[in-house]
Amino acid sequence: MTGCATTGGQKDPMESMNRSIFDFNEKLDKNVLKPVASGYKAVTPDVIETAVGNFFSNLNDVVVIVNDVLQLKFTEAGSDSARFLINTLLGIGGTIDFATDYGFLKRNEDFGQTLGHYGVPDGAYMVLPVVGANSARDMLGGIVDSATSPIFYGGFFMPAFIAPSLGGGRVVDARSQLMDVDKTLEEAALDKYEFVRDAYLQRRRSLVHDGNPPKSLSNDEAFLEDTEPKHSVVVEYTDPVAVKGN
Repeated sequence: MTGCATTGGQKDPMESMNRSIFDFNEKLDKNVLKPVASGYKAVTPDVIETAVGNFFSNLNDVVVIVNDVLQLKFTEAGSDSARFLINTLLGIGGTIDFATDYGFLKRNEDFGQTLGHYGVPDGAYMVLPVVGANSARDMLGGIVDSATSPIFYGGFFMPAFIAPSLGGGRVVDARSQLMDVDKTLEEAALDKYEFVRDAYLQRRRSLVHDGNPPKSLSNDEAFLEDTEPKHSVVVEYTDPVAVKGN
């Protein structure tokens, strides 16, 4: 997703607390997550790393399908279901992505987007410990998505250590995919907190509208456009888990 940092304050009423949590997350990332992800990349062959990423992406397709149906996107639900079945059955549990070669491309849907699809505003921007950038709407959406994830239900049938291990593996895999973004963010952002916030909100707005946000903005969205941007740098920014989805 392409994020261009802008200014804005009315959607960030908890900025002082958010910045404190952001600083905590940065320290946690520097001292724990990034070293673990770096070690994972260093010792894991590319083919295995790709297979792990495909596996978690395939599990996420279940969440995508559920939200396709909730948004009445039945054509997309059929396509995403075909993708899931192809990769699960032919791709050895989703570790190989055959579906993309067959024209069934990866899509991104979650319950936060579903709420936005039906007009629920994103609410206050917030930074959650460990999770990072979020909003009131997306926090609720994340809870619902977790309840529809195969990892959640697998916990009832797997040995006790497996489901938490899968969750931890997902975080490490997601963080490892962002290693190349770190340097770009450090060089591009005059204020990293502000840059991440605005990139996150713009990305979510774009996803809610399937990449075509309306030109006529709601009051909740207008702050992204109401001032001249402080920063003119544009970078590719990806959310860590999409720890938020997807």
